[in-house]
Amino acid sequence: MILLTLGGVFGAMKLPVSLFPHIAYPRVVVSIDAGERDAAQMEASITRPMEIALRSVRGVTRIRSTTSRGSAEIQLNFNWGHNMPEALLAVQGAISEIRPDLPSGVSYNAWRADPTIFPVYGIALTSPTLDQEALRQLAVLKVRPALTGITGVAAVDVLGGSARTFEVDIDPGKLTALGLSPDDVSTALGKANVVRGAGRLQDRHRLYLLLVQNRLKDARDIAATTIRAASAQGGGLVTVGDIATVRSASVPNYTLVTSNGQNAVLVNVRQTFTGDTVQVANSVAAKMKTLGLPPSVKVTPFYDQSQLVTGAANAVRDAILLGAVLAGIVLFVFLRSFRLMAITAAVLPAVLAGTCVILFALGMHFDMMTLGGMAAAVGLIIDDAVVMLEHMMRRMQEGEATDPPGLLSAAAEMGKPLFGSTGATIVVFLPLAFISGVTGGFFKALAVTMVAALAISLIYARFMIPLVSAHWLKPKDAEAAENAGGFMGRLSRAYESLFDKAFIRPAIVVAIVGIGLAGAGYYSYKHVPSGFMPKMDEGGFILDYKAQPGAALTDTNRLLKQVEQIIQANPAVQSYSRRTGVQLGGGLTEADEGDYFIRLKSGSRKPIWQVMSEIRDQINSQVPGLEIETAQLMEDLIGDLTAVPQPIEIKLFGDNPQQLASAARKVGSEISKIQGVGEVVDGLRVAGDAIGVKVNPGAALQQGLDPDAVANQLEALVGGTQSTQVRVGEQMIGVRVRGPADMRQRASQIADLPITAPDGHTVRVSQIAKVSILAGQKQRTREDLAPFIDVTARLEGRDLGSAMKEVRKTVSGMNLPRSIRVEYGGMYAQQQKSFTDLAIVFSAALLLSALLLTLLYERIAWTLSALATVLLSAATVLCGLWITGIELDISALMGLTMVVGMVTELIVFFFAEIDTDGTVDFASLKEAGAKRLRPILMSALIAILTLSPLALGMSRGAGLQRPLATAIIFGLTAAVPLVLIFLPALVSLLPGASNKHEKQERSA
Repeated sequence: MILLTLGGVFGAMKLPVSLFPHIAYPRVVVSIDAGERDAAQMEASITRPMEIALRSVRGVTRIRSTTSRGSAEIQLNFNWGHNMPEALLAVQGAISEIRPDLPSGVSYNAWRADPTIFPVYGIALTSPTLDQEALRQLAVLKVRPALTGITGVAAVDVLGGSARTFEVDIDPGKLTALGLSPDDVSTALGKANVVRGAGRLQDRHRLYLLLVQNRLKDARDIAATTIRAASAQGGGLVTVGDIATVRSASVPNYTLVTSNGQNAVLVNVRQTFTGDTVQVANSVAAKMKTLGLPPSVKVTPFYDQSQLVTGAANAVRDAILLGAVLAGIVLFVFLRSFRLMAITAAVLPAVLAGTCVILFALGMHFDMMTLGGMAAAVGLIIDDAVVMLEHMMRRMQEGEATDPPGLLSAAAEMGKPLFGSTGATIVVFLPLAFISGVTGGFFKALAVTMVAALAISLIYARFMIPLVSAHWLKPKDAEAAENAGGFMGRLSRAYESLFDKAFIRPAIVVAIVGIGLAGAGYYSYKHVPSGFMPKMDEGGFILDYKAQPGAALTDTNRLLKQVEQIIQANPAVQSYSRRTGVQLGGGLTEADEGDYFIRLKSGSRKPIWQVMSEIRDQINSQVPGLEIETAQLMEDLIGDLTAVPQPIEIKLFGDNPQQLASAARKVGSEISKIQGVGEVVDGLRVAGDAIGVKVNPGAALQQGLDPDAVANQLEALVGGTQSTQVRVGEQMIGVRVRGPADMRQRASQIADLPITAPDGHTVRVSQIAKVSILAGQKQRTREDLAPFIDVTARLEGRDLGSAMKEVRKTVSGMNLPRSIRVEYGGMYAQQQKSFTDLAIVFSAALLLSALLLTLLYERIAWTLSALATVLLSAATVLCGLWITGIELDISALMGLTMVVGMVTELIVFFFAEIDTDGTVDFASLKEAGAKRLRPILMSALIAILTLSPLALGMSRGAGLQRPLATAIIFGLTAAVPLVLIFLPALVSLLPGASNKHEKQERSA
């Protein structure tokens, strides 16, 4: 056992630390980039064929796509437990098969959606003297290589700024005079920049590589590249510098990244699936101090997940320590022995250390669920020790155990009840093995931790404690316990008086208590608020925003400057970072949308949801024209990995686009009127406007042109064409040929752009095409190949259950067209699945507890009485949640399930005091209650006190365990009188409660 404890200390030092258990989320995301394309055309030619191909991948349960201008995203869901590395390979294989049938220029990236796509540490680089391009160069060439080598880092992403490029701004007039086109310039540059191996040869004992090279090195080399002029007399030669301006520039970029109001470059550090969050964050912070960045560069961490992890770990640690101290006080009050306190104090860390050995062997982490499992197990660990020590002490007081053999014999008497009570707690976790989804992933980690702790605690309580106690306890310890007789005497007399009164009319007591608690539980169940995940202050939140569709980057930035004034004015805000045209976790993003990550101050401040509400209300009132959504990052992350992050999602399916859009607007308008429902988005996302150039084929043909040639030349003049790449150091820098900036600043200038015909003459675009503005290029969404629009909303001061009840009622009363099919998704769908799963777990826990009691005592009446007692304790849990206003979520339901095992444990110890071979009557029931009064009170008090710090939410990281702890506390509080009064009364009333010998005597 000493070796187990030492091994646990070693394992605890080696266990990695993360926020949540590592769950293999069954989702693969495919992002598609097809350049500049119309959304409708892209959906038909790219997205839909890929959807059909991917739908055939084995294990796909749902496929969902969003298509915008030139980009798309396809999300594939699989069954929980599916082999996700295999699924990713299957997805990549299916795309490879269809890729030859897709239009040219299509690229894609497929990845597994798991927590590693979000950063665990974020750094903002700002400088008053360096521009974003220079900062990006520092981030790419110096910061990223240094951080990538850190153990546990999966990738380092750089956001902000633009990559370097060489721009060749051609002069259309000079090109026309020389009979050249932009394509001729691009072709010449591509052919001039050559580094190619032409084979190998051996000569005079040496092996040579034959290299043909004419490498362009800088802007001067590019400008000196020669081109043969088609119309010059004799086919003369000109240089690129003669017909164009060559300059160093940055790649066209329609994104903007800032930090605390300054242009910035953000460095996002993502950890590996099995990485240690705290170690990664500390290593990154230490490495940044050694990089020797320029003095003007300021490094500001804008996100640090390790702070939340450390806060949660410290919360659980403090709960364990405080609970242990409080348990020691309870032990001393009841038994008045320092030796007993010392034994208990030694057992607790030893058991927790042994638990760490099992976690280490299973490859698990310290996270909020494993640490929460340890905190919840503290009371049960001490309870096992207390039960054994109290029984041995009682035998010493009775004079039946005065020497080591006697004490060991007394300990043996508790063997069966101890195994039964531990088994009663362990069996409630067995059904979790069959639960999938987020609930199963989260609480399996808690269950494994608690089962490991209880199993080790059982071994210590049954074998180690008796051995130590038998040779260390002295008669004066029994005398010290007798000194507590005054206190216990008053408790015993009060209990006996209450017991006698209850047994005057046991049927009435059972009826009043049973009906009263059952009715209160039912009323509470109908009125208790419900949610999905527990609320937790993460110390920072995401603010998503969207400006008017198609708004220019400068206009969006102007609005966001107003938002930043509101953020900066809030006293709870420490720092913030902003992304426009890109998002923190990636995904399909237009130039008129993006997000903020707002980091709050640590220490004393307003709760995060109050800060979120204040900032949201001020933006809505002071910055019109901006749609916003707010959510905490981990809440948003879990939502993104399972379905959609919004609690409310109404999916409307239909084949008529106009009818579908009208229904979405109507639904969005109606649900926005519901109290507590806010941040409503009707799903009609508009990517922006377009300039349409409709080529007249006849007019173009007369000039020797066709629509494809016109499109190619317009692309070269406006968007530019990358003709080649120049190696500068370790980087490959593109060379882009495009028209001069002064010819493409206004939409009206498109009609005047010159197009060069094959014979060298030029025509204006307006001579061969009609140019017009196409408004409202909408994003297109599909689910399982069917068009749909999702209307989403978030909650403001209201629980999910009651809000969705009213949402469903509102939507059903809208009389939408019959062709519109309505489904509900979002976090609500996840909540319903989790509640169904946990209801099955609760029922299975009841049945397993009943089976255990029947096997232990072979009396159906006792089992039925125990089940009634457990159910009434569960009803009290619902009352407690309603009284405290805590939502009935997956954490509370897990606590409710654990109450089944804990109450059954108390019942096992109560029944253990009844002589199964004797008469079960009033006297025997009263004697059993009197003997179990002290240990039951001690067990319940210790469990309640150890969980109180978590239930009170005394620290920011305790939010996830608060509903669980609250549920257990109310359940155990009710279980004490129920087990000591209600259970004996019910046992005395049910037929079959007496033993077989008594029945035989009565019949005789």
